[in-house]
Amino acid sequence: MLGTSLSFAQKKSANPAAQGFDEAGSDAKAIQIADEVMINMGGRKNWDKTRYIAWNFFGARKLLWDKWTGNVRVDNLNNDQTVLLNINDGKGRVFKYGQELTHPDSLTKFLRQGKGAWINDSYWLTMPFKLKDSGVTLKYLGEDKTQDGVEADVLQLTFKGVGNTPDNKYKVWVKKTVPLVWQWAYFPKYDAEKPGFIRPWTDYKKHGKILLSGERGDRDLTDIMVFDTLPESIFTDFKRPDLSQFTTAK
Repeated sequence: MLGTSLSFAQKKSANPAAQGFDEAGSDAKAIQIADEVMINMGGRKNWDKTRYIAWNFFGARKLLWDKWTGNVRVDNLNNDQTVLLNINDGKGRVFKYGQELTHPDSLTKFLRQGKGAWINDSYWLTMPFKLKDSGVTLKYLGEDKTQDGVEADVLQLTFKGVGNTPDNKYKVWVKKTVPLVWQWAYFPKYDAEKPGFIRPWTDYKKHGKILLSGERGDRDLTDIMVFDTLPESIFTDFKRPDLSQFTTAK
């Protein structure tokens, strides 16, 4: 009996919930599946050790995120706008219209937009690692097949007071044979019956020590890269970097 208790405790500690996760309101089975997803994505330790993640969001923006410091670079690919900010303190710099913007109102506006882009775009890339995030309530909805016929367990995510759109709801289909997120559905309101979209979450590839997926049906995330080291100038210099010159994580 003692051995069983220790084993259970060790399993729980392998993927501790973020402060503010609604464990009391979540289903034990949903939490268990979330932990299995984390293991199959590379494990919590490897996720925490992952530092720099870069990706291209639908061909509209390129983002580079330093998970350890909160520094983020957002390059708008449709114009010359670049936002360099820290998502933890909200401070940063903005380049637009061929110059650095210094007026407080302009800075506030574009830094807020930059953080909003990071919140949205990083969720499209890293949501499977965030199933036990602060403010999340997880429910188990039963079994179902994805649109491509894969047997899956279905989880529901709702939110309390976090992000820019806390009224959102998501359904996540987790593949049964190898627990990985295989499909997701977005609902603009938690009480909405019909989703705003249903898209696949496939084409997993190993980046460093973790798995990341870019396939979202008609909207893909591309140029996904993970780095262990990058020069600090990437987050201070408006000149857009060529990330291909740097060695990706192994």
